[in-house]
Amino acid sequence: MRVEIWSDITCPWCYVGKARFEKALAAFPYRDQVQVVHRSFELDPGRAKDDVQPVILMLTRKYGMSEAQAEAGEDNLGAQAAAEGLPYRTRGRDHGSTFDMHRLLHFARERGRQVELLDLLYKANFAEERSVFDDDERLVQLAGAAGLDTDAVREVLADPQAYADAVRADEREAAQFGANGVPFFVLDRKYGVSGAQPAEVFTRALTRAWDERPPLALVDGDAEACGPDGCAVPQK
Repeated sequence: MRVEIWSDITCPWCYVGKARFEKALAAFPYRDQVQVVHRSFELDPGRAKDDVQPVILMLTRKYGMSEAQAEAGEDNLGAQAAAEGLPYRTRGRDHGSTFDMHRLLHFARERGRQVELLDLLYKANFAEERSVFDDDERLVQLAGAAGLDTDAVREVLADPQAYADAVRADEREAAQFGANGVPFFVLDRKYGVSGAQPAEVFTRALTRAWDERPPLALVDGDAEACGPDGCAVPQK
């Protein structure tokens, strides 16, 4: 069974939702047969790479809230993250374009290091002081820590078209599924779960999707095969 997760590195609910989903998956009896794929979704598409501003300022400008309201919202998110065992800096974080990060996540997926890089990007954005925006060397360091070749990472970052089509394809597919926000989870291309739901909701979704998988359709025809009682031997 495949689970696809659309998310963005700047999304605090994606950060929290990933932890809740993984808690449910860890307790799922068929977890070893579940493939998890992370898909790209930009909450601020088209934002210039050098357009970086403090999160609190972004919130007041984008949503028309007061600074006190923005800070209270960050405090609440910090508490939600802490409940999942996640570090979260409620003050002093930056907001910016995540397009290059998504390109690198596609690069990392090809090399089997997508989850490692995503976890490091989340931690760097939500828990560490140094910004991950408008700083290619910061991304290179994180990618290296995820087990990727840093020279190859620099080549990807230097070419704005590298993996750009893959990012845009993910975003188009999210729109086709009707996702207008993240996190958005799709189970076996049959069920969708929107938002950072409690682990219990993910458990129910995993169980339902697993139980309702269609049976394998076999093509008719006799042929020799092996089984618990041995192998069929053709008789002359």
